[in-house]
Amino acid sequence: MALIGTFAPRKCGIATFSADIVEQLARFQSHVEVDVYALDNPDQPIRYEGVAGVIDERDRESFFETARIINESGVDAVWLQHEYGIFGGDDGQFVCDLVDRLAAPLILTPHTVLGEPSERQEAILSHLVNRASSIMVMSFHARDLLATRYGAPHEILTVIEHGAPDRPFGRQAEFKERLGLTGRDVLTTFGLLGPGKGLEYVIEALPAIVERHPAVLYRIVGATHPNLVAEQGETYREGLKARAAELGVADHIEWVDRFVDTEELLDQLEACDIYLTPYPNLQQSTSGTLSYAVALGKAVLATPYLHARELLRDGAGCLIEPESAQSIAREVNRLLDDRDALDALQRRAYAKGRETIWPRFAEGAAQLVEGAVAPAPRRAPVTATPGLTGVFAMSDATGMFQHAIGIVPDRRHGYCLDDNARALMLMNVAEGLKPTERARWTMRYASFVQHAWNEDARVFRNFMNFDRTWCEEEGSEDSNGRGLWALGATLENAPDADIRSWAQMWFDRTLPSLEEAGSPRAMAFTMLGCAARLRVDPDHGASRAVLERGGTFLAHLLDASRRPDWAWFEAVLGYDNPRLSQALIEAGMALGRPDFTAAGLETLDWIARQQTSAEGHFRPIGSDSFGHPRTHLPFDQQPLEAQAAIEAARAAFAATGEPRWIDHARIAWNWFHGANDRGVVLADLASGRCRDGINPRGANANCGAESILAFQLSHYSMIALEMASRGESGNADVGARNERTENTLAAS
Repeated sequence: MALIGTFAPRKCGIATFSADIVEQLARFQSHVEVDVYALDNPDQPIRYEGVAGVIDERDRESFFETARIINESGVDAVWLQHEYGIFGGDDGQFVCDLVDRLAAPLILTPHTVLGEPSERQEAILSHLVNRASSIMVMSFHARDLLATRYGAPHEILTVIEHGAPDRPFGRQAEFKERLGLTGRDVLTTFGLLGPGKGLEYVIEALPAIVERHPAVLYRIVGATHPNLVAEQGETYREGLKARAAELGVADHIEWVDRFVDTEELLDQLEACDIYLTPYPNLQQSTSGTLSYAVALGKAVLATPYLHARELLRDGAGCLIEPESAQSIAREVNRLLDDRDALDALQRRAYAKGRETIWPRFAEGAAQLVEGAVAPAPRRAPVTATPGLTGVFAMSDATGMFQHAIGIVPDRRHGYCLDDNARALMLMNVAEGLKPTERARWTMRYASFVQHAWNEDARVFRNFMNFDRTWCEEEGSEDSNGRGLWALGATLENAPDADIRSWAQMWFDRTLPSLEEAGSPRAMAFTMLGCAARLRVDPDHGASRAVLERGGTFLAHLLDASRRPDWAWFEAVLGYDNPRLSQALIEAGMALGRPDFTAAGLETLDWIARQQTSAEGHFRPIGSDSFGHPRTHLPFDQQPLEAQAAIEAARAAFAATGEPRWIDHARIAWNWFHGANDRGVVLADLASGRCRDGINPRGANANCGAESILAFQLSHYSMIALEMASRGESGNADVGARNERTENTLAAS
């Protein structure tokens, strides 16, 4: 690929980032070769080494010539680092001349995405977006802003967090000794000095810090910004020194007045205890040194600028009030007073940093380039209704078969309650069926659910042989919870009043035996059934009681299992993971319990991040993860997880109205259609079938009931979600609910 941007040894953040891309790809992804085209300011000429070309940023013809050279070089892609101030013309508009002439696919990384740009700034970035085949940003805020303000298609947006070094944890003493700082409590700020750094607020905070911790030393590492030196000389630095002298803390500040390279910067950071980024500009979307400090396990105090809010979430650092010396002093003293708290914060930061170390960044960057030159995955429109041939081909007079070999039902494995409960839920919402056909298949699946009930044991059975003999007298707790959920969903959504009455009868009959489930998923499924019942009959006391108990149960599990980097209910990740969050969200909404809703949204946000790859596509928790504490593996990926993600996102959107949940649902939906780790299409719209998942070698060719139904139900949940986003309702959501509620209550 060709890489265009400022480049080392130029002293600016983008130059450092560009050099990092080249270095880390060469180190970890050497199959990606990079030709660098460095933007150069003729007023400050630099001697570059190892670059393919130099662009005079003031000369429009230089951009034309560079585009020609790049086209002639035959690169597979061009990766452009964009910032308004580094390209020539007003607001850097020469960049448009460049991209208009490039033949290879364009990867765009905008380092500044303005929420309130000038007319020309908006026109320039919109032009780049329209030309880009792929867009990579380092924050989710920038991604969302590109989509909403600049019209970037969701499918070309990728978030790759700023890369960071992978060094051992806890070497402060060693590096303090190297720098002659043994015995000092070291605070550090790094970067080109200028008013935008907020250093004056740290200096104002020092008297209160030094009073309680006399060993404190505040190290300000970095030269003054060259543009500021050109305009004002060292007036800003000298003003800071004068203020420190007035406050009597000059002896507690060390000025490292030079531009340090990356390796020296890392050594300087290793020697510090607390890293400060008190930036007053809260729109800053990227800070490379913030990423470095977190990865090195530093306790970070930062104002809530965009990058800090995202990187330091889940307790990886502390956010402080902007432009507040009091806030800085309070938090520094709190950490220095409590060394255990300081150590815990440093360890949380280090754990968070493992997500952004250079090998992971390089992997994401390589995949970004490869994805730009590969054919785009197929993405089916949500409105395209899947056929039902695949569903009915997997069914007979008894019910729906469990498994298939290819597309052919495998009778050896018979049937199960789980799949027939899902099939019944599908018949409630499926479109394009004649009433007689819907009734015929509804009867078969409902009859299976009904026959699965073991009156003697007061539980559902699950597995049935092909000869209609039961394999067991009691099914798993999870299958029992799913059976009750299907009854609640049928009571809520079935078009036929008689079927709704039947579902209510069996719901009330089975609930007393199932309401005390011990399995988290069984409880979640039961809660989802009860939430559906309450949407029909808000005064149903037994369902309200189940939601209260279940919500308390899940909240207790969350509190017991929570760790700084693990906001989840269990120490291991299983299947259908988002259902736990969905159950809490729906319980909170039904009961008016914002604490339940908040816990559900927090955990759903966490699991959604675990199930979103660095490239931005859906990566379900693989079944290989089962039994591995506090980690997850990518394979085997199964459609059930995508369905759960979509339906949990639907509940989250209902609770919050936040568009990001629609985005996440779309990502999970696109997983069926090729936006996945192997680029394989799993779903067939014509037949409505779906492959059984993704393994390391590609798609599992079998089309079992669970996979088919996950795809089918995902479609109708996506329809409901898209309609909800437009303020509409329909059969897949709440259509005719008032009439159905009247009929159900009358029947009862």
